[in-house]
Amino acid sequence: MTYTDQTPWELRCEWGAEGVRHLARLSDAMVIVDVLTFSTCVSIATGRGARVHPFPHDDDARFAFAGSLQAELAGPRGESRYSLSPGTLRQIPAGTRLVLPSPNGSTLTLAIGATPTFAGCLRNCRAVARAARACGLTVAVIPAGERWPGDDSLRPALEDLVGAGAVLSHLEGRPSPEAEIAMAAYRSVAGRLQDVLRECSSGRELRERGFEDDVVLAAELDVDDHAAVLRDGAYVRTGEAVG
Repeated sequence: MTYTDQTPWELRCEWGAEGVRHLARLSDAMVIVDVLTFSTCVSIATGRGARVHPFPHDDDARFAFAGSLQAELAGPRGESRYSLSPGTLRQIPAGTRLVLPSPNGSTLTLAIGATPTFAGCLRNCRAVARAARACGLTVAVIPAGERWPGDDSLRPALEDLVGAGAVLSHLEGRPSPEAEIAMAAYRSVAGRLQDVLRECSSGRELRERGFEDDVVLAAELDVDDHAAVLRDGAYVRTGEAVG
């Protein structure tokens, strides 16, 4: 145990890859929160019965990987049938296998290992909390954050802190101070999520690129009544077997 492990508390929260590294082995369940937009994409796609395979971003092996699964490969936003734009997944057919590369949500998912893992967002926060709690008492919620241009270092992202707080607010247990702050952030803006996501840095970037609908979809609260759980390398709707 170290001072970074948050082991005195059942509810834990820490940022990015280092948060995964420190908390995964000591927690009963992990929740990756990447609101704009990996986790939102996963929630929408699995809700329609698709299976989402996370994959590293900009890895050329993604083409062969998708081919080996006879899967659809998500491409650049605005250029592909399926992408990290959640709107492209609203009509994805049930049973579709989708390889979804992303620099944050996918990367963190693949770093976790054997700990039960869920993709959490505002859309499914209650359902994810319920499913994670079924795995045990200790739940670590990881806001993914974004990357700074230039040095690719972690940029803590408001939307992910709020999303993490939304999941944590539906969990029972003693929260770490970090988890308390995430819950306080969520509660402070819960009544105006659309406005906050539109005006935060990530939301403004998406809107300026013409993807305002993605922000709207990501800001919808508790509209998905299922959790997305990682099983055999794919996120699926809870209760669904991977074949």
